[in-house]
Amino acid sequence: MDLTLHQCFIAVDDHDKALTFYRDVLGLEVRNDVEFEGMRWVTVGSPLQPDVEIVLEPPAANPDASPADREAMARLLAKGMLRGVIFSTTDCDALFARVQKHGADVVQEPMDQPYGVRDCAFRDPAGNLLRFVERPRNRR
Repeated sequence: MDLTLHQCFIAVDDHDKALTFYRDVLGLEVRNDVEFEGMRWVTVGSPLQPDVEIVLEPPAANPDASPADREAMARLLAKGMLRGVIFSTTDCDALFARVQKHGADVVQEPMDQPYGVRDCAFRDPAGNLLRFVERPRNRR
């Protein structure tokens, strides 16, 4: 079977703040910015992975979501309870310094994990947890 990841989704409550973080701080490229029926979707991705995209979308963007569901999703997002993504980097410490310099909410400073990676974690402007993993073969 020929199967690859194409898109993943991250809920954001402010696309402009999200763009500043994902584009200007993390260095992802903007691939699409679409408004439709009062909602906005922004697609970003790494230049190193042209076939993988992260869609920054409003919470409960599903048109079939009820107002109560949308409100529940917005509350979960505000609490930081929605999952983000795990990025791979060749230098966890340098990435940490760059992201911290831009004022992101630090969840975990770089540390060696018992399962063999070095990683750190931040919250994006919407509160999503993002991890950054450096594989052992890349460490100095």
